Amino acid sequence: MKIKKTGRHTGALKAVRQAHRRMLRNRITKKAIRASAKSFGEAVGKNDLVGAQKLMSEVSSSWDKAAKTGAIHWKAAARKKSRLAHALKKAAAAPAQSAAK
Repeated sequence: MKIKKTGRHTGALKAVRQAHRRMLRNRITKKAIRASAKSFGEAVGKNDLVGAQKLMSEVSSSWDKAAKTGAIHWKAAARKKSRLAHALKKAAAAPAQSAAK
């Protein structure tokens, strides 16, 4: 990233470089979490409860780590984890309901 250097404060230049590095790091982190959350959704869709349970812990941990580093807000991480848990619980209850009929 090329920045015009004349008439700029050196502190501002450094802040721009840091912000750019953080943006790239956060983008990689969020993209990886979304990919693992998508695979969790596919596992739930296929009724692979054992695989979904394993992926749930991995995705949950990833959301927590992203919140800890500041890539996402901690309440956003909590909300997404809650929705994943709800989807897993709903998928686990679905076979039981169909067996009861």
